[in-house]
Amino acid sequence: MSDPIQTEIIRHGLLAAAEEMARNLCRTAYNTVVYEIHDYGIGIHAPNGDVVADVPGIAVFTRANDHGIKKAVEFLGADALEPGDVFILNYPYWASAHTLDPLVFAPVHHGDRLIGFTSCRIHVLDLKQKDPGYVLDSTDMYQEGLFFPATKLYHRGVPNADVFNIIRFNSRLPERTVGDIQAQVSACVTGVRRTREIADRYGADGLIGAMDAINDHGERLARLALRKLPRGTWTASDFVDNDGVDLDRMITLNVTVTVGDDGMVIDWTGSDRDVRGPINVPLGLTEAFCSLIYKSLTTPDTPVVAGNFRALRIVTEPGSVMHAVPPQPTFTLWTGLIGGEVILKALAQGMPDLVPACSGGDVCSMMGLGVNPRTGEPWLEATNEAVGFGAHAGGDGEDGIMHLSEPGCRNNPVEVLETKSPMFIESYGYRPDSGGPGRYRGGVGVGRSYRFLADAKAICLTYKTRTQPWAIGEGREGDNNHVILNPGTHREVVQGGSYNHLVAGDVLVNNTGGGGGYGNPFEREPERVARDVRNGFVSVAAARRAYGVAVDAETFEVDLRETAALRAAAATAAG
Repeated sequence: MSDPIQTEIIRHGLLAAAEEMARNLCRTAYNTVVYEIHDYGIGIHAPNGDVVADVPGIAVFTRANDHGIKKAVEFLGADALEPGDVFILNYPYWASAHTLDPLVFAPVHHGDRLIGFTSCRIHVLDLKQKDPGYVLDSTDMYQEGLFFPATKLYHRGVPNADVFNIIRFNSRLPERTVGDIQAQVSACVTGVRRTREIADRYGADGLIGAMDAINDHGERLARLALRKLPRGTWTASDFVDNDGVDLDRMITLNVTVTVGDDGMVIDWTGSDRDVRGPINVPLGLTEAFCSLIYKSLTTPDTPVVAGNFRALRIVTEPGSVMHAVPPQPTFTLWTGLIGGEVILKALAQGMPDLVPACSGGDVCSMMGLGVNPRTGEPWLEATNEAVGFGAHAGGDGEDGIMHLSEPGCRNNPVEVLETKSPMFIESYGYRPDSGGPGRYRGGVGVGRSYRFLADAKAICLTYKTRTQPWAIGEGREGDNNHVILNPGTHREVVQGGSYNHLVAGDVLVNNTGGGGGYGNPFEREPERVARDVRNGFVSVAAARRAYGVAVDAETFEVDLRETAALRAAAATAAG
């Protein structure tokens, strides 16, 4: 049995090493998506690939790294792993992401003994995918860029020049792409060094024994929490706007969640098949976002370890949108962002007091690219926007924070976008009335207006615009996500996911959705409604219409007599 005090010291040492990996990555990356937004997943893993320490940016990345490492070892064989090796893997069906989210990992050896792995996944800018920036309409894997099936970037500490040259000569942005991959290598090597130091101090057996104990403890914590959840089976469906190819076909995500004495089963049987566009999700990513929701219900206050998920079983149908198989396209991974909230929608039927209503439901990313007239150089900048979170039994949803799939992420600041690109941010702020009304209000989304100062391409990655964020109980839906091109002009277009060719002077407004409400909005305290009006979250008109509260537009005082009349009239009409 592992010494519990020594195990705890090792656990914190591994967490500190993972944090140092993240700091090193952000210091050395070329790409603002990495060092500003924190679009990464970093982990330290046991010899079998199970994660024992992580630093979440994109929360689903770290569990997906487990899947990728195990597939790589299965493909290569353990004998192919040598001290000083560093590998790159971006074959989607193994790597659990699209080609621009390569997994870089390194084995950790103590002497000649394999004692673990370190991993780092980020979003790189270009690996010869058919379109610059992002691919929205690929119909098979061969349009989505270069594939590396667990390929050695470094062999015994020596860089593989052939591989780096292949990347360099097949990228539209070679310096930034190679630089970012080298930053991943630096992060992994940092983790290898720190993990080896722990083994030097406590012995390889001491380290591996602690890793086993950490995961066993993570399992016990999760199972204890599962015993407190209601038992039952619940089914829900929701939709992705389209697959990028068949634009009029909404794609169904269907899930059945069962909570029993032995654990939780998340079954995606019944989700759409024969999806031609690139929103199909590799199995590893489906496992990862299911794990995120499971962890939020069981062990939200402890770091991720693989043991947390031993009582979770995930069922998929190969060839469906939730389990891509070659050569199905997988580039636009937004299904994996929306899918988590479909699980919550099912659970809300059986445990409405334990889960929130739907958030804005998307990361609402906007990517601009072109040639910067200030420098004559290619530019590419992107940001994910915040959404409103769903209300819950404990209170209002949070206003304007990053989607639940990326809790460690930030958005790209206005100053960075304007410095590095020919874009001018005309406005940026909360969206009044976007949060769903309820006894507890859904959080409001945000709106950011971009004026392009030069010809450019603007890629909008928003795939929940045709349905509204669902509510709980008698709450009401939040406003949905939507993008507006050239608002207020004869060229105005409202859209969602799209690849746009813009000219200098064009304006794009990215509006994100608000969260769903919880409970009857006419039961919300008038003083809270008045505070929402004062803070700009709810308009005076919506206060009357949605909440039955009369608020003075200048003093923000509640007219109690008129409010009583409004609510009485609403009760009569309902009754």
